[in-house]
This record gives sequence, structure tokens and C-alpha cells, in this order.
Amino acid sequence: MTLMINAASLDAAALPGAAIAFASETRIADEQPHDVAAREALLDNAFGADRFAKTAERLRAGRLPAHGLSLAARRDGALVGTLRCWNIRAGGVPALLLGPLAVAASHRSLGVGAGLMREAVARAAALGHKAVLLVGDAPYYARFGFDAALAAHLVMPGPVDRARFLALELEEGALDGAEGVLAASGARAGKRVGSAHRQLRRAA
Repeated sequence: MTLMINAASLDAAALPGAAIAFASETRIADEQPHDVAAREALLDNAFGADRFAKTAERLRAGRLPAHGLSLAARRDGALVGTLRCWNIRAGGVPALLLGPLAVAASHRSLGVGAGLMREAVARAAALGHKAVLLVGDAPYYARFGFDAALAAHLVMPGPVDRARFLALELEEGALDGAEGVLAASGARAGKRVGSAHRQLRRAA
């Protein structure tokens, strides 16, 4: 599945100058194994060397991303954005953990992140997922329907700013009664790099 972003498909009020920025199209499609090196460099630039110390990494480490939910944004052939989702159990309820979302410094404030978010949420719903959780800036993610109140009875497996621990129900009431610590539930990644790449191709 490929999404082609243009100014008309985005919130122009929230994205000043989007019409000019998208004169050259940005494409969102499945991440491919050959994207790995560029993705790692993009994430290092966006989050720094301590990104693996984040609590959310405990739910991603050693796991494969959720099927169909590893996204890459490209412009003129270059990787300019990345987003992945991961299978988890939220207090016993099947859900997704979204992140990391990152956009190259040269392409921020151009709607790339919003495009990735909209595509991820749409795909998650189409694939039958009922809820999505993330840790991030509440004012930014509120536009996509994420709310800290929906995660009030859930706990990350480590320190987290509660105001940044957000959830979205793709089906109303999906998180009713969900409480407790989030746990990883995705398929485990292969030990060999080549094997992991082949599994990523299938997952994408």
C-alpha cells in the first residue's frame, strides 16, 4: 500500500507552506530491508545516542514490528521519515505501541510526520487493531485522537511522563477495563541480520 501526500490531503491550517513543500511529492510506503541503514541514521539524528534507553524500547527490543505497520516516507528517493508500530498487550488487551516516529531535520514542519501518522492509524484500523498507545507530545498527537485519559489505568514497564503516555481507541470501548503493565507480544526477531531482514520484508 502506498500513500502519496499532497497539500490538499493535509490540514493546511496546521501546515503553513505545505502547498510549496509538496510541489515534489512525498511517498509513504512499506519500509524495505534496504531502508535499515538510512532509518537508523535518521533515528540517531532525531533522538540521539540514548534512544535505546527509553522505556518504550523495552517493548520493542528483540521483536519484529507489527505486520503491515513499518512505514517509510521518501522524497526524491531519499528516506525522510519513519514510523513503526509494535504488537503489545495493554493490561491483557491486544493493542499496538506506535513509535518511534521520526522525520529528517530537512523535512520537518512539512506534513511528513502527519502523513505517516494518518497512514499508520488508517492501516491499523483496516488490519483490525482496536487500540494504539504511544509516548509523545500530547498537543501534537491530540490531532489524531490520542488522549492521556484513555491510558490512565495502564503502566509502561519503566519511568514515563504520564502526561505523554497516550492512547487511541480505534474501536469505542476497546480499552475498557484494561489496566496494568504493558507487555510485548510481537514475534521475536531472528538472531541473524539477514534473517531479520527477511522477516521484516514479510512483516511489511
